[in-house]
Amino acid sequence: MSTGGSLERRLGLPGSVIIGVGSMVGAGVFTALGLAAAQAGGLLMAALLVAGVTAWLNAISTAQLAAVHPTSGGAYTFGRRQLGEWAGFLAGWGFVTGKSASIAAMAYTVGLYVAPETDWTARWVAIAAVVLLTGVNLLGITRTVQATVAILVPVLLILALVIVAGLAYGPDAGSAAPPAGSAAPVNPSFLGVLQGAGLLFFAFAGYARIATMGEEVRDPRRTIPRAVMGALGFTLVLYGMLAWSLTRVLGEDGLAGSEAPVRDAVGLLFGPDWLWLAVGGAALASLGSLLNLVAGISRTGLAMAREGDLPRPLARVSTRTSVPWAAQLAAAAVVIVLLLTADVLTVVGFSSFGVLVYYAVSNLAAFTLTERVVRSPRWLNLTGAVLCLVLAFTLPALSVVIMLAVFAVGLLGRLVVLRVRSRRAG
Repeated sequence: MSTGGSLERRLGLPGSVIIGVGSMVGAGVFTALGLAAAQAGGLLMAALLVAGVTAWLNAISTAQLAAVHPTSGGAYTFGRRQLGEWAGFLAGWGFVTGKSASIAAMAYTVGLYVAPETDWTARWVAIAAVVLLTGVNLLGITRTVQATVAILVPVLLILALVIVAGLAYGPDAGSAAPPAGSAAPVNPSFLGVLQGAGLLFFAFAGYARIATMGEEVRDPRRTIPRAVMGALGFTLVLYGMLAWSLTRVLGEDGLAGSEAPVRDAVGLLFGPDWLWLAVGGAALASLGSLLNLVAGISRTGLAMAREGDLPRPLARVSTRTSVPWAAQLAAAAVVIVLLLTADVLTVVGFSSFGVLVYYAVSNLAAFTLTERVVRSPRWLNLTGAVLCLVLAFTLPALSVVIMLAVFAVGLLGRLVVLRVRSRRAG
């Protein structure tokens, strides 16, 4: 097994944007809107706006840092270089654990759309998807941009069809017969908006994939900022239009009570014979994001293992396929445990918490930069960090407690490892 060398810069602006959009238009577009509506009620668009503003502030920081530090590792590398090893570890630990939860949520989405009959049937389908995609990644991933385009184009066409048909559905049609009418009406509140925004945020985090792959981007100082902001802007508009359309079709309470709102909307708009559109779109979008996420986690895990922040055996790379196989297998095992033990709301919640901490570190790292590649005042970086922490700690209590425990385990584990190493060195 080799440790791997430097990556070649083959990714231009179009390819970078495609990677970002393909990473964001995944499970979140098919499930997160319903979960957020269950918290925010009629203020779903306000929650979407808060999540979008937070994502935009984080995107500025991410673009700044990736342009100055165009290497693999994302906020783990940024935190280490700008704030110190402990801050880098906090970001990296939040990423690998939070994104493991994201994979579980996306895989569960595939299960819900393919096998909606029972919860456990959906979970087993999700586990099968994780095993399959891990196997694909272990064979080596080439032509990533082409594969993302092949997945993304039909997904966007399906979503465009739902948006257009939904906006033409009639202003009050959804309130007359919501498919998930058993849900109790949600009373909008400020806390509900923040919780909804926190749940939605995990769906916007894919633009950071561009920064994680910074070592492979051509002309990174120019390309990365444009790609990050372009991918995020496109996805924000898409989510806003889809939220508006789904609310018109399902009604506020129907959307809040739906685990698969796009599927329910397709059923109302086109009839049950067309549910395969939603099933196919959700499966494709989720599988596309899963493919990119598994690769992203394994690369971050590889970087952390090389620095000794994760067990060093996880740094093993196949000499034949140049794949960090040990880190990928470990990530798959964690995801399977989550799918066997957690419900989707909790999974999305502590995924969001871990990723929000990751971006809080990224914002603080950007604040310390002396070189401002992207013109923006420093106070935007601090505002982004504060918003990340506010959204993180207003997520459902169980999600917060679980992820705080995960962070505590990681930090204490690192402290113990450093002390053992110090004694051996002494």
